[in-house]
Amino acid sequence: MNAVTNNVRRSPPAKLPADSAARRPPLSGVPLDELVSLLAPIPAFRVKQIFLWLRRGAASFFEMTDIPLAAREELNVRWALRSTNLAGVKAGDSAQKAQILLEDGVIIEAVLLIDGAGRKTACLSTQAGCPVRCVFCKTGGLGFKRSLNSSEIVEQYYHLKHLSGGEISNIVFMGMGEPLLNLDELRRAVLVLSHGFSLRRITVSTCGIIEGIYELAAGWPAVRLAVSVPSARQQLRNRLMPGCAGHTLEQLKAALYKYQAECKHRITLETVLLGGVNTSEQDAGALAEFAGGLSVMVNLIPWNPAGGLLFEGQPLSSPGRSEVARFRQFLEARGIKAELRRRKGTAISGACGQLGVLPDGY
Repeated sequence: MNAVTNNVRRSPPAKLPADSAARRPPLSGVPLDELVSLLAPIPAFRVKQIFLWLRRGAASFFEMTDIPLAAREELNVRWALRSTNLAGVKAGDSAQKAQILLEDGVIIEAVLLIDGAGRKTACLSTQAGCPVRCVFCKTGGLGFKRSLNSSEIVEQYYHLKHLSGGEISNIVFMGMGEPLLNLDELRRAVLVLSHGFSLRRITVSTCGIIEGIYELAAGWPAVRLAVSVPSARQQLRNRLMPGCAGHTLEQLKAALYKYQAECKHRITLETVLLGGVNTSEQDAGALAEFAGGLSVMVNLIPWNPAGGLLFEGQPLSSPGRSEVARFRQFLEARGIKAELRRRKGTAISGACGQLGVLPDGY
């Protein structure tokens, strides 16, 4: 269990002032090509300078010292840099969870994860709440408010980068919401974030939205893909992930074959392990069969506790160590590579499946 510090930071109450800069359209989530058109007649080379300032996380147009003062003043009248505020931060020894206030008063969460070597990963949200309703995920239990726009997605990265005090190594879209149900805004955000940041270090995690996976394969920026497969037994998967019951595992695998043929990346299969539910040898055999023929790594995730979640009337529980070890052995005996995900952020309710759980201190 991660130790929690008392380093809780707060911003003013969750209400933006009437004259807030957020009332002006933000530029933070606009890709460079769009920005050139949007800011015309400012010359394209000047717009690229502005874009780079935005990408570095500038707090004011007046920081952009290589832009003529008259242009900065005009920009400040017409546009905002950002539309969101940091509402609070909870810090642990391997993670920081940020609550981010959107312009309409909705609050989302994003997480900065730190590994043993000090590498930092920004875990970003794409929706407020989630419509998929996976039974093991607290965010799904919150219901669905709305999808985020590209500025609201990108600004999470800027807030986390400020908290990190340094460079961020990787970006994962594994926070609140289903990224592939917000394709257009996700794509715009990736186009902004990938400027000077390798696409190989950006991962999109999905519950398995078929149409979205085909979109990734058909001309998207070549991000990496992670797919949640808590069970490769169709009936059990439907019960654990009711939002995915409209398509079969066979259809999902066909989409993954297409993605892999086009993008050439190894796929991560994320398997949340629930004590006594999906950890049998039969479950492992079904997962191994599903993975067969694909270039995959199975990421085993012992369920991170989130109060109030039930499966068919019974409280969920985390599997024991021996239960996890046996499942991993079953997979590896069938030639499937499997890794156990190290828990990060559980003490601040910032781990996989916990976003939307508000610990004491907010």
